[in-house]
Amino acid sequence: MTDRLPFALPRLGIGTAPLGGLFEEVSAEATVEAAAEAGIRYFDTAPRYGHGQAERRLGRLLGPAGIDDPVISTKTGWLLRPKPDGSPGEVVTDWTERGIRESLESSLTRLGRDSVDILYLHDPDHYPDEIRRTAYPAVRRLRDEGLIRAIGFGMNHSKQLAAYVDEFEVDVVLIAGRFSLLDHEALDTLLPLCARTGTAVVVGGVFNTGLLADPSPDAMFNYRPVPAETLDRARRCRALCAEFGVPLPAAAIQFPYLHPAVGSVVVGCRSAAEVTANAAAARFPVPDALWRRLADEGFVPRQLLSR
Repeated sequence: MTDRLPFALPRLGIGTAPLGGLFEEVSAEATVEAAAEAGIRYFDTAPRYGHGQAERRLGRLLGPAGIDDPVISTKTGWLLRPKPDGSPGEVVTDWTERGIRESLESSLTRLGRDSVDILYLHDPDHYPDEIRRTAYPAVRRLRDEGLIRAIGFGMNHSKQLAAYVDEFEVDVVLIAGRFSLLDHEALDTLLPLCARTGTAVVVGGVFNTGLLADPSPDAMFNYRPVPAETLDRARRCRALCAEFGVPLPAAAIQFPYLHPAVGSVVVGCRSAAEVTANAAAARFPVPDALWRRLADEGFVPRQLLSR
């Protein structure tokens, strides 16, 4: 537990973008059941994941899977506008207090809950004035009213996220894709700032859209086809891990924990098999000697090993 977060974050969580149909359809029921069997209790979702589909599925499946005390984070700042026939339509940004409340109320309905643990302002990179005037005060009031337990920002770019942490008092942040074996951007400003302010950090995107799970030529890197040089780096990282008998996904999932500000890692899972594999990877013993070897070749910032 950090200074600001009023509860302990589970060390490993499930990112539910795949439950909304990101990239391909999934077996949602089997995925959530596998999470229950693995003891995973933290689920991160958002209205934009499948135009509400991820939230609806999560809300429907948690109880039957036997997960009675989940930690749930969702996001706000964007409203779903279905077509007249009820099919998915537009996703529009709305940082007004009315919009923030409408977004949360809709999420709670889809989730079948009276409250959630964390509400992130979702990808507010280009809206600092709106965040300052209406959105941040709105989520503060929602926390005061007990509809959420903690507030924060969920983003893909650490520089702007750090600027928000510096300006506003938030409990927790979610940074995706910017603190991995292949991308250390968050270490420059965001993570040291969060360590000083007592802001909990959740890290997503530790596989950089799949590359560090399986470094193949058809893998994605940050939602785009992988460049040849980056593929070579990922394969070199895998080879170094193999020298120590450690699967690359184990090192990828556990790398963020080397920084003391990181409280949790969330991984997207498309199947029960991926949930089981990722849970095992999170527990796999990674020797200090491997971290030192990875540091020798730039995959791990050496300053993380001196803590």
